Amino acid sequence: MTPVNILIVDDREENIVALEALLKRNDIKIFSTTSPNDALKIAWENHIAIALIDVQMPEIDGFELVEMLKSNPRTKDILVIFVTAISKESKYAVKGYGSGAVDYLYKPLDPYITSAKVDSFIQLARYQTEIIRKNEELENFSIVVNNSADIICAVDAKTLRVKTINPTVEKILGYKASEIIGKSIIDRAVEADRPAFRKKLGEIINDNLNFAVFEFKFETFDKNVIWAECRASYHNKTIFINISNISPQKSYLEQLVKSKEAAEYGKKVKENFLANMSHELRTPINGVIGLTQLLRKTPMNDQQLSMLELLETSSQSLLGVINDVLDISKIESGKFNIIRAPNNIREVIASVFQLLKFKADEKMVDMLLDIDPNLPQYMMIDALRLNQVLMNLLSNAIKFTDRGHVKLKVAVLDRDKDNLKIKFSVEDTGIGIVEEKLLKIFDSFEQADIDTANIYGGTGLGLTIVKKLVELKGGELTVSSQIGKGSVFNIINWITIAEKPEPKKDNKADHKKLPPFNQLSVLVAEDNMVNQFILAKMLKDWNVNVEMVDNGRKLIEKLHQQNFDIILMDTHMPDMNGYQTAKAIRMDFEEPKRSIPIISLSAAALDHEKEEAISAGMNDVLSKPFQPHELHDKIQKMLKIDLVL
Repeated sequence: MTPVNILIVDDREENIVALEALLKRNDIKIFSTTSPNDALKIAWENHIAIALIDVQMPEIDGFELVEMLKSNPRTKDILVIFVTAISKESKYAVKGYGSGAVDYLYKPLDPYITSAKVDSFIQLARYQTEIIRKNEELENFSIVVNNSADIICAVDAKTLRVKTINPTVEKILGYKASEIIGKSIIDRAVEADRPAFRKKLGEIINDNLNFAVFEFKFETFDKNVIWAECRASYHNKTIFINISNISPQKSYLEQLVKSKEAAEYGKKVKENFLANMSHELRTPINGVIGLTQLLRKTPMNDQQLSMLELLETSSQSLLGVINDVLDISKIESGKFNIIRAPNNIREVIASVFQLLKFKADEKMVDMLLDIDPNLPQYMMIDALRLNQVLMNLLSNAIKFTDRGHVKLKVAVLDRDKDNLKIKFSVEDTGIGIVEEKLLKIFDSFEQADIDTANIYGGTGLGLTIVKKLVELKGGELTVSSQIGKGSVFNIINWITIAEKPEPKKDNKADHKKLPPFNQLSVLVAEDNMVNQFILAKMLKDWNVNVEMVDNGRKLIEKLHQQNFDIILMDTHMPDMNGYQTAKAIRMDFEEPKRSIPIISLSAAALDHEKEEAISAGMNDVLSKPFQPHELHDKIQKMLKIDLVL
């Protein structure tokens, strides 16, 4: 047991000796002095619980000494007992109690009364110390609970209503603590999980469980759903629950499962792809190598020219395979965009038809074109991709047709204001496709049958590309066929009528008209030297103060040193990329630098990459290449600057 410290103050040494002899015991430690000044020092340096102080002392009397002790926060809780020989009149007692004493001992001291009183105050001091200790523990627990990353709450076991809850509930669920206290904890779960949640809490109560872990979905104030892990303990008709937001972990696990499935699927596709491409690439390459060797052994004559033609044919074959593979790869990875713009659709159709007509003429196959007179000249189309689709379908039709005709027909089926329902049909009188193979011909590396591949060649990628492009454009591709009679491929899509496009504006002229940003300070992070030069020149033309760095780590250092109005940052940089840099700014800096506007300047144009930039803390994204006025507009809107030309 920790001894209780007792201080005796009396100007007469014999009184101190008498009191020490009277109070001596193992559970106390006595400090004594005849000097009030020394008494103050002893009380300051030692945790004194009880002080027995003589009232009548020279220089400083007992009343003054106690007032000094009570005025100091470190000694104000000392239990003071006055020891006095003066009159017991009430005026002296009132003065003593007024100065902070808790009791009196009157000389001559009665040993029994003195021991009894001091003993009672020793017990009181022990209780007081224990209360202080427990209060400190409670304060520490309160700090831990209130600053916990998890929700900590006490729930009435009978009503399942929340009795107490820490402020973290606002961070995780969006509710203030006062809005939750008194409400049923069951209501925090999503509606579908509430019966199971109630049942689980009932089991904890009935089984008197000291510890239980379970997961449910909770609904936040703004109607979002999170995964919550609950750790509950039942005690004294109360359920104590610790609630953690485990949505990130759940999302990560779901992503792991999806990634595993995607990896397994990708592996299978890759194996099939390599098996097919091994054959298709080896054949033309082998032709190139063989003909090259032959050329080295022959003089420059007609035979050599013939071999050069064969060499060119093999090279073109290889190029076609590679292009098909690249297109499929881009489409499947989501890096393939359809860009619609006003274009002359009749001109696109005619150019494809004329380009392939000579191939049909070589095979003595009639090439026919039928365009609906109601088809407008200008429509919103991706001319490059429409050209690619028609080229693939017509080339395929010519390849599999040895007699008869190949026909391209374009018809207007319906109209809704400025939107036309257009049908492209490619009809041939070729070999046809068996019914059970019609769906498979659109799969990568698939053809109608093995004999078709052996006789006509090809990778089997052409129709796959057509199907994926049509779907990207929002259209529908269908096919009908009869063996020996031919096939018809139909594409149906809604296309918007467009005005004749205006001639392209001179961007340089627009750039000169852009008003300056006077007194604006911009920090730019860009690792490409050419892009650094372009950005610096562009910004300085707008009277902007520019600081240029080539990676995220240098940007962080520069931001520590200076203040800037806005940051322009590439996402893909060495050492520290744009995503990492933006997160560091948002987490590690103090205001106002933590909230500095950030615009991402990235060659990444995919939606998921833009979302990643915003999630990392960037305010906006501008994809490369961009026009000067686009950057100018974003800076102006971001900083809410009023400019005058």
